[in-house]
Amino acid sequence: MNLLLLAIAPIFIVILYIYFKDKYEKEPKHLLFYNFLLGAIVSVLITTILYYIFDIVLPLTDHTSVFQQFVKAFLVVGFTEEFSKYIIVRYFAQRHKEFNEPFDGIAYAVMVSMGFAATENILYVFQGGYETALLRAFTAVPAHATFGILMGFYMGKAKFSKNRIGLNIIGLLSATIFHGAYDFFLFIDFVPGIWIGAFISLFIGILLSRKAIKLHQKNSNFNV
Repeated sequence: MNLLLLAIAPIFIVILYIYFKDKYEKEPKHLLFYNFLLGAIVSVLITTILYYIFDIVLPLTDHTSVFQQFVKAFLVVGFTEEFSKYIIVRYFAQRHKEFNEPFDGIAYAVMVSMGFAATENILYVFQGGYETALLRAFTAVPAHATFGILMGFYMGKAKFSKNRIGLNIIGLLSATIFHGAYDFFLFIDFVPGIWIGAFISLFIGILLSRKAIKLHQKNSNFNV
């Protein structure tokens, strides 16, 4: 039970943070919960299927190859996981009538991301124990949050733009690039000291996420 609480606590801290940052027109709690569940279940299933396909068509077996680890980080892991979240936001949340201001893109994308992160975190923490729980609370969980915020920022803009397709794709690519960069530096840990790059990419992602939140707060349709 303690491990379970440690696994989900940082998830709900992020959720509450984003919920209270939605200043002007908060989303229905049941709809946020639905997006969380879709992230925790459907996105994970999509990712698992895509991983299986990649293992067949693009087997990456050399763990000491920088190129193969680059492909794994950006394409196999980064794109696959962010695409699985993107599908939920694009075809469930973005179409909903309650998606009525740019900040909603951030709210729903983070809920989907936190659903995905919750399932992932529970699995890792039950395997790795308390040290894994503590480490991921300050690394992987906030990383997934920044990926969601960056994706949601552009998807929030897309809902109210004539260039909806382009902005949606930019949102997906932004999350994929930051996810890939974060993982890449961790995957090539055989290069001494290279892991610091993951924390640098996370720090940049956090700075951009804070800016994205402020911009959408400022540009809210309900900010009168």
